[in-house]
Amino acid sequence: MPRWLRQNLLTVAMLGAFLIFLLLQSVFGWQVHNEELTQYGAAPIGWWAYLGSGHFAEAVFENWESEFLQMGGYVLLTAYLVQKGSAESKPEDQGDRPDDDASHATPDSPWPVRVGGLPLAIYRNSLSLALLLIFAGSFLGHLFGGVAQYNQEQALQSGAAPISAGQFLATSDFWFQSMQNWQSEFLAVGVLILLSIVLRQHASPESKPVTAPHAETSA
Repeated sequence: MPRWLRQNLLTVAMLGAFLIFLLLQSVFGWQVHNEELTQYGAAPIGWWAYLGSGHFAEAVFENWESEFLQMGGYVLLTAYLVQKGSAESKPEDQGDRPDDDASHATPDSPWPVRVGGLPLAIYRNSLSLALLLIFAGSFLGHLFGGVAQYNQEQALQSGAAPISAGQFLATSDFWFQSMQNWQSEFLAVGVLILLSIVLRQHASPESKPVTAPHAETSA
């Protein structure tokens, strides 16, 4: 195995799985959408056309939205909140780590650390900011994909006039779609935090060492 691949295999595996599942989602979603169209006497559409449809956009961004909200919120909350004994928590008395202080910068430190000022202030929070910005973009993708799908469904079912994205934002349909994903994401993270207190996975950075006491919080 080439060295570059071995050093990046975790990312390659995760993104490879993402692309495979996204492709499969598009194929099965396309089939489902065409079944719905034929039920209302509309002509089926091709796969390429489906990729630009509200049906596909709504399904994709609805899930991305919840994932990036969960991860952005998790990164931010773990900077300030703790859970005794969890591998997902810092110790109770730990604030910033020594290497979080710009006075410990070296010539190899990222350039915002060496420059200081506003670039450093942004960089100190850049991970949570990036995740929450992706969440915001996914939220908008869900909103605009959702309103396109909603308007198509209404036109096929009753011939109703289309509504705007702002009007769709005020519907219970939009928020039902969001909340059913948000609650599950935070449940999964909460369960991971609690299970990591007493359960182990050898060799995983998401777990405490197998011999670590239950009460020991991950550093």
